[in-house]
Amino acid sequence: MHFLRVAVGVVFGLSLLSGCINKEKATTAEKPIEKVLTEKEKKKIRKEINADYKAKLISELINKKVRAGFNGSVLIAQKGIVIYENAFGFSKDTIPNTKASKFQLASLSKTFTAVAIMKMVQDGQIGLDNTVKDYFPKFPYDGVSIRSLLSHRSGLPYYQYEFDVKVRSEKIYPTNQQMMDWFANAVPTPRPLNQPDHFFSYNNTNYAVLAALVEKVSGKSFDDYLKEKILLPAGMTDTFTGVSKNPKLNINKTVGYQNGRKLEKDFYDDIMGDKGIYSTTGDLLKWYNVLKSESILSKENLREMYTPRSFEHPGLRNYGYGFRLWVNELQQTDYIYHTGWWKGYNTIMFFDLREDFVVILLSNKYNRDVYNVKEIVNVLHGREKQSTLEENILDQ
Repeated sequence: MHFLRVAVGVVFGLSLLSGCINKEKATTAEKPIEKVLTEKEKKKIRKEINADYKAKLISELINKKVRAGFNGSVLIAQKGIVIYENAFGFSKDTIPNTKASKFQLASLSKTFTAVAIMKMVQDGQIGLDNTVKDYFPKFPYDGVSIRSLLSHRSGLPYYQYEFDVKVRSEKIYPTNQQMMDWFANAVPTPRPLNQPDHFFSYNNTNYAVLAALVEKVSGKSFDDYLKEKILLPAGMTDTFTGVSKNPKLNINKTVGYQNGRKLEKDFYDDIMGDKGIYSTTGDLLKWYNVLKSESILSKENLREMYTPRSFEHPGLRNYGYGFRLWVNELQQTDYIYHTGWWKGYNTIMFFDLREDFVVILLSNKYNRDVYNVKEIVNVLHGREKQSTLEENILDQ
């Protein structure tokens, strides 16, 4: 009896100690996303970075884009100071765009998918070297690791092309899980483009599969996982997946335009991960702060994401996990970014963590000039440095 009481006491003590450790860990992990600057601090930083002069130059550059047909929202910030913010054109019919307009992020959505996966890696729920077949045993392709999906090195076929006849003839709006079922049951099995890890090939299938993996491993919808683990902790209350049931999604939601016509819902719009997130420029500034502050992912995991992994095409363009990378001649990452292009929407989020600036342009009327940020980046650098960027950094 005495032994039992001692054993119970030890267990209780260990449990209490474990609870304290976990609580301490939780407290440590919950870093502030961004320090709130006082007005005095803002004034000092504005002077240090020459914000007013930069705002004038950037305003001229953006006005030039507007004259060239830009229709959307812009936000440019440095060191916690919003240097420039404005909106142009129309969100839908005659309704003007505002700073609160929500845009389909297109492939810029991939940054959220990659962070969601790396969050699961950090939490011990999934392993980078595990394969898709570990979670979907009927998946017909061997050796496709989580790592190869993140870095576009899986060799998988394009889901949009393989199932296009079925989707359009039967008027189906497939989900990620339906896509996984189609791959598993297709006869004959769609032919892969390459062996896993042999070659970099940018492919939306990779990120649609990653979103399906988030759902499978978490037991939640991609929408719910993203909301619970990323969006709410980040305070991103104006960001939603396109399949969200939250009525707030439709407040200030834009419509995509291309070749002078409004584009209705696409058959593939319900597949998430490769695209599908709607957000505002203000919420994407919060997203930048999440990445900068290491509040959701550790420095080690973020470094893993920003490591170049595509060297088949020599040059300054590269790819990590969910982020495009502009590298220098030593193949070290100078800038981190992602572009997007889907059904009339053009987007870019481009940032430099060392000089602490971010450039965000969201457009709902197709215009390739969105991807030309070189002059803006040079303004943000000041006279000390000129970027190595090309005029237009859209990666096909």
